[in-house]
Amino acid sequence: MSQTNSEAYFAGGCFWCTESVFQRVKGVSEVVSGYAGGNIKEPTYREICSGLTGHAELIKITYDAEQISYLNLMRIFFATHDPTTLNRQGNDKGTQYRSAIFYTDPETKTVVDDFIAGEAAEMWTDPIVTTVEALEIFYPAEAYHQNYYNNHQSKGYCRVVIEPKLQKFRSTFNEFMV
Repeated sequence: MSQTNSEAYFAGGCFWCTESVFQRVKGVSEVVSGYAGGNIKEPTYREICSGLTGHAELIKITYDAEQISYLNLMRIFFATHDPTTLNRQGNDKGTQYRSAIFYTDPETKTVVDDFIAGEAAEMWTDPIVTTVEALEIFYPAEAYHQNYYNNHQSKGYCRVVIEPKLQKFRSTFNEFMV
């Protein structure tokens, strides 16, 4: 069986949360937490947290398009974070926590724009504030941010913030779970 690797770039607040969801999606082979959309090269977490670099915390998803579609990845993304709060997810505030999809080609931008205007808008009663941004460069986050939930499940943030997102994913998208 051949594998058709594709990539998706989603920013939905803290990358630990989005990483933990997409690591459990059938057809996803890798999820890397990182930064994009800012104005300095090779930013650090400390710089990102200042809110001055313009970067978003996001994840790079490598997936097999024959096992899961980009459309279904967007459905999971929009259902497991709040795309109606500007620069905020829960207690995480700042432009680094914005809801964004980064695209790599004009066709993907069109698909994302159409999805937000149609299906995503029907999922939420408040207006969607998710930005659609061209991906210029993706910077992987520091090693201690990778695979965070899986390595720290007993920590308070994981139990209080991440676990409810995973429960929502499990109950809503069981057919896409690994």
